[in-house]
Amino acid sequence: MRGPAVRRLLALRREGKLTTQHVRAVGETFGVRERAVWRWLAAAEDGAAAPGESGRYYGRFMVTPEVRALLGLWKGNVAAVHRELTARADRGEGDPPPSVQTLHRAIRRDLSAGERAGLAGGERGARKHDVFLTRPRGWRNQVWEADHVQAPVLVEVEGSARRPWVTWFVDCATNTVMGVAVTPGYPSRESVLAALRSAVLREEPFGPQGGLPERVRVDRGKDFLSKTVAAAFGALVVEVEDLPAYTPHLKGTVEGLNRAVESMFLAALPGYVRQPRPGRRRARPKGEVLLGFEDFTARLLGWVEWWNTCHLPQPLDGRSPLQAWEADPTPVREVSPEELWTFTLEDDGRIRVVSTRGVRFRRRDYVGPWMTGLAGTGVRVRFMPHHDHRIEVFDATTGRYLGPATLADEASPEQITAVRTARAARSRRLRKDLTAAQRERYGAVTRPGKPERLGAVSAVQAGAELATADRADLSRLALPDLIPPAAAPPGWRTPPSLAARTRQDPVSTAPAGPDESPLAAGADGGQDGVAR
Repeated sequence: MRGPAVRRLLALRREGKLTTQHVRAVGETFGVRERAVWRWLAAAEDGAAAPGESGRYYGRFMVTPEVRALLGLWKGNVAAVHRELTARADRGEGDPPPSVQTLHRAIRRDLSAGERAGLAGGERGARKHDVFLTRPRGWRNQVWEADHVQAPVLVEVEGSARRPWVTWFVDCATNTVMGVAVTPGYPSRESVLAALRSAVLREEPFGPQGGLPERVRVDRGKDFLSKTVAAAFGALVVEVEDLPAYTPHLKGTVEGLNRAVESMFLAALPGYVRQPRPGRRRARPKGEVLLGFEDFTARLLGWVEWWNTCHLPQPLDGRSPLQAWEADPTPVREVSPEELWTFTLEDDGRIRVVSTRGVRFRRRDYVGPWMTGLAGTGVRVRFMPHHDHRIEVFDATTGRYLGPATLADEASPEQITAVRTARAARSRRLRKDLTAAQRERYGAVTRPGKPERLGAVSAVQAGAELATADRADLSRLALPDLIPPAAAPPGWRTPPSLAARTRQDPVSTAPAGPDESPLAAGADGGQDGVAR
């Protein structure tokens, strides 16, 4: 730092001991000429900061909290901040600001690059200028990281183009992709459980990597924090580390994999949505042929195998992730496929009874060949989320696995397709009707004024629409006072408001005897009442 040297020279001058040799030695130390050192000394005597240090002296504009607030308001636009300060000065709310160039220099001098980026783009922009520490690499299966990522590739799924989602688990110590699951639509807890099974099992078609981790880092996704997934991790004795929201740098291993799969694999596939295209519109070419979902899944799994066996990340010292994983002497904690299948199923939480029609679950009957002779047995149901065609049945007393059960009257694929088509058509009609009902047009104005609603309606049209609405509202057709309620018995206390609305029946007002009820008295009230 030049500041301490200049302050030392200033102290020597005040003591009368400053010589040319001192000045020349400071210049040689910092690689500048002698006259530059004399200028530093003169500036320090005037109260300015020494070169290399920021300090306040008369005539220098400093960034104030007001300027910082305006920078955040105008997203880092210095010219807009200058206009705002000038307008406030014209209103007498502050001193006139310096020139735009001086304001630029002050902001560059007093604010770091991260602060300027944060005021312009928020926390995400400021994070690009931060320095992050690297976690020490532990041992295999010590920590896994899991995440969902939507592939930027359009894939044909049952005649429509969709962007599939990829769910995977990554070992932080070796960068090995432990397990992966692909979902054509939005992922769910079923996607997490499927990826977890493929990550833990070491038998074909999975492995050879696998086993149970000690800890799994996840973000605040509702799928990873669902009761089913939490129960599965708890049964497998795996700690779940829930990271704070919007902190992707805390799970950098899986985030790095998300970026790598796009640049190293997905960018070369047909249907890549971020491909630079000629022209202004980024529309997909008309003749482009998309991959089928099965083909896309096969290619993705092939790339995962290449990543684990052939890719040589720099931190692994010339080894592939799988080689680093297999060379680690840490014991692997394994679980049998049967136990894993049981633990990764969602428990119904109720005890059901096998009837002559099978097991009743969610208003459906499920049957299996093993149910013969077990009618009346108490069972518990476990199932894979969103897989309604099959359930797993366990004995309610011993917990022993009894067998699978399938839907008794499952619809044919043609019926399911017809139902989905009808539902889609109904949804389109509903969206169209709602859009038409909410679409309102207003006239354009060139001067301040009230908004003018457009769309004239004739009196006949308005009357017809209101009549239709009145007929649709059945509550307005009700006539509760058409037949007034009958009068209460004479011995009852009736509020005046209710008495005015009741129907006065010609009944006898004589009090009923001990053996005579008011009803009987009203029925035999005399000839006048009968005549009427």
